[in-house]
Amino acid sequence: MEYKDYYKILGVAKDASQEDIKRAYRKLARKYHPDVSKDPEAELRFKEIGEAYEVLKDAEKRSAYDQFGSNWRNGQDFKPPPGWDFREFTGSHRSTGASQHGFSDFFEALFGQSRPRTTSSPFSFFDSEIIDRGRDIRAKLTITLEESFRGARRTISLARNVVHGSMLNTETTSLQVTIPQGILEGQQIRLEGQGDVAMEAGRRGDLFLEIVFDSHPLFTVSQRDVTMTLPVTPWEAALGANLKVPTLGGPVDLKLPAGSQTGKKLRLKGKGLSSKNHTGDQYVIISVHTPKAETDRQKELYKEMAKIMPFNPRTKLGV
Repeated sequence: MEYKDYYKILGVAKDASQEDIKRAYRKLARKYHPDVSKDPEAELRFKEIGEAYEVLKDAEKRSAYDQFGSNWRNGQDFKPPPGWDFREFTGSHRSTGASQHGFSDFFEALFGQSRPRTTSSPFSFFDSEIIDRGRDIRAKLTITLEESFRGARRTISLARNVVHGSMLNTETTSLQVTIPQGILEGQQIRLEGQGDVAMEAGRRGDLFLEIVFDSHPLFTVSQRDVTMTLPVTPWEAALGANLKVPTLGGPVDLKLPAGSQTGKKLRLKGKGLSSKNHTGDQYVIISVHTPKAETDRQKELYKEMAKIMPFNPRTKLGV
């Protein structure tokens, strides 16, 4: 197994005071907590930091560890000397329970197996030392495209931890959330101080709400641009027309050019999801719909059109 330099892991000198060790641990634990850090190695670093602190905060463990520190370098192969027993050096009783904290083989070789964990979180044992801030809460908030287009205020219900005396309980709280104009799917709204409370005195964590768009009957979204399909008649497409078109902000006028075909794309500038600094557009895709010929007169009109307007849309297909 590899020797671990716990002083190096915490970034402190070997003669560091207990207060220096505690301060270094809290700083690093907050930085690498898996609920906060985006570092792919955060969980590993967090456990390593917690293990180093478990040893160096305890006077007996630190004294025993220091007996070997001068003879080893970080990463070297390590084996306890024959007959090593932590009890002989400290008089403490060595636990025989299975390790539940994920301490390294190096730690177990020196100090025996750690006491069993009583909570479902793999980080709760170390979290108890970070007393100045509660855990962040992350949730998804589904909004409509209209709410993003205009901005809005929503009331949400949130289940979060509260402390009553020495007990940690869960209660449901109502919060007002301001939805910024032009917010996009996947972006987050941060509510500072609205996360879980710490077990001991300290400020709450934060609440992060990830935006999810509800499905819309008319529009699809790509970043800030919205797109819809507009059905038109053959004569509107052939002759051109002024049409009313729905947008997220209400109906607007659209000039359809003469000779338009299915698939033609028209742009309504600024009618997408626009924020203070960014502009989105709305795109209108034309779809020509042909009415059914249900009466004899209607059928005659189609036949007359075929005579006076001979047209084969398949000429480029070679058939």
